[in-house]
Amino acid sequence: MFTGIIRSKGRIIFISPGKLKIEADFKVEDGESVAVDGVCLTAVTQRRKVIEFDLLPQTWERTAFRYRKAGDEVNLELPSTPRTFLSGHIVQGHVDGVGKVERVIIKGTALRVKFSAKDDVLKYLVPMGSVAVNGVSLTVSDLDRDGFYVELIPETRKRTNLGNLKPGYFVNLEADIIGKYVLSFLERLRK
Repeated sequence: MFTGIIRSKGRIIFISPGKLKIEADFKVEDGESVAVDGVCLTAVTQRRKVIEFDLLPQTWERTAFRYRKAGDEVNLELPSTPRTFLSGHIVQGHVDGVGKVERVIIKGTALRVKFSAKDDVLKYLVPMGSVAVNGVSLTVSDLDRDGFYVELIPETRKRTNLGNLKPGYFVNLEADIIGKYVLSFLERLRK
């Protein structure tokens, strides 16, 4: 489990459909989980600052990794522990879908960003509810038929790769787990 509060950024050294290598400024043990742009991955090995991960075909197809290249910046988060202060929201690292940046609007010191998303993600979102974008815990500020909006403060833009967003950029999306359970429960009641 993660919280969506990014502690570090890394850089992709190598990426292919089966392998990912990230340069990071922290140490992990072999077999430890790391959220990379919101995707829970298992560290296979670490040599110096480079952490290597295996990517399953499903991970490649379901995430924005297929749009990434060497040199791209990624958000990194280590798993929560029972003593971790839950500052964001519960993030599993199980990506629900890929979104696309449609608009970036400067609004004072904040950026208002619209992401397009498919209904299999949008059905779980509510205004003022939580969503993880590239693993970052954010609040949905508004919804429409084909997407949702978030507001990014300067601190979030500085600490994460969301400060680099431009129209056409693809991101990993994970809806709040509580919304998923509620909707699943209600759908079962209707049957």
